[in-house]
Amino acid sequence: MQKVEITGIDTSKLETIKNEDMMLLLERVRNGDIEARNAMIKGNLKLILSILKKFHGKKELMDDLFQVGTIGLMKAIDNFDPIHKVRFSTYAVPMIIGEIRRHIRDNSSLRISRSLKDTAYKSIQIRDELFRKNHREPTTEEIAEVMGIDPLDIIMALEAIQDPISIYTPIYDNGNDQIELVDQISDNDVVESDWEKDRLVRMALSKLNKREKSIIHERYFLGRTQIEIAEELGISQAQVSRIEKTALKTMYEKIK
Repeated sequence: MQKVEITGIDTSKLETIKNEDMMLLLERVRNGDIEARNAMIKGNLKLILSILKKFHGKKELMDDLFQVGTIGLMKAIDNFDPIHKVRFSTYAVPMIIGEIRRHIRDNSSLRISRSLKDTAYKSIQIRDELFRKNHREPTTEEIAEVMGIDPLDIIMALEAIQDPISIYTPIYDNGNDQIELVDQISDNDVVESDWEKDRLVRMALSKLNKREKSIIHERYFLGRTQIEIAEELGISQAQVSRIEKTALKTMYEKIK
């Protein structure tokens, strides 16, 4: 791992803990063992570093975000219960990300009313509590019932504190196939007749095989998402993305 100096720590020398050892430490933490808690914190600092990559380019110093992430890690350690039947990292990551996002939003130059912030953060807290209790993601209606407010108020509050992102933001990348947010967005304004009037497009489509032609038709004539097409064909979204890109390249070569 590349050496990075954060808050005086040489992160290239940080150690990690095996999952089985981690569960033993967590049991000791539940019994009030401070030494075990410190060992858990030190053994999961690399987890925070991996999460910080998602916030690359933020104006806040990495030192600050690292410290905030450590707070989220400590909360995860203190609240983790083996009854969840999940790996500690699976439980901790959302809590660390949430802590960092709250810090960024609270220090954002965008003015959001305190009441909206309070509603949003309270709903996030209730959501986490319901998740721990029921072991599933709660609905907005369930959160609203606990808070005694209209579900729409929660939706508006959560939207207000969200960072805007580009529709071309990668949401999946395995090194070969990359899926962007735009690939999961339907386009209900696509008009099939507008495409079919284009002679060049029809000619390019004729060069595709049956599956490629079907996917291009679904994506660009009917405005369906890659996820919808993948479910229909019984393949992964990554496969749909790869076939789509190959087909578009074939079409481009034909009409350029």
